[in-house]
Amino acid sequence: MHIDFAPDFEISDAACVQHTGKPFAHWFAALEGAGLSAKRRDAIQFIYDATGRGRDIWWPTTIWVEFERHRVVVQKDGRPEGYNICCTKSFKEAPADLFPHFATETALAAWLPGWTGEVAEGKPFHCGACSGTVGRVRPAKDLRLRWQSPGFAATEVEMQFTVMGGKTTVNVFHKRIETRAEADGLRRAWGAALDQLKALVVAGAL
Repeated sequence: MHIDFAPDFEISDAACVQHTGKPFAHWFAALEGAGLSAKRRDAIQFIYDATGRGRDIWWPTTIWVEFERHRVVVQKDGRPEGYNICCTKSFKEAPADLFPHFATETALAAWLPGWTGEVAEGKPFHCGACSGTVGRVRPAKDLRLRWQSPGFAATEVEMQFTVMGGKTTVNVFHKRIETRAEADGLRRAWGAALDQLKALVVAGAL
């Protein structure tokens, strides 16, 4: 899987002012003044409301993660929560019919370019320049990975199958990403991978 580790927008005070009207320091002080230093969801909503509803959530989330970094806001494991991205794709097929595309090394490599490694709990894998360990595997329910992008801290991936309205949605949650460059790069890469999966499923290829 090719990943271009680059943010969608420049991370700078000038860019923050351009898109939100205020520099990072203003937002940091506003969050502290509102008592939101440890309330991620409320803090992001606060910035979103202040910048005008309807704008992209990109900047409110970025400001919060920069706040985490500057104010050393960490979780119980001593690391910041960082960015959590989600990519989705809907299918008419049932989870049991989709899971074979996730179940083997060959099947995963067909839509995750560069994947090598057995799909079994505790087994190592590589995916292009990235690597990691396979976590829990529950057929037609979910698949977890401990993911390591080169030069970045370890992150967590969870692929879930949910059924609603007669359709199956494949959700890829990638969590604990510490930089915007990695988060945006992974979001684009996972989106492209799910597009490839959709094409394979529609074509009936496995």
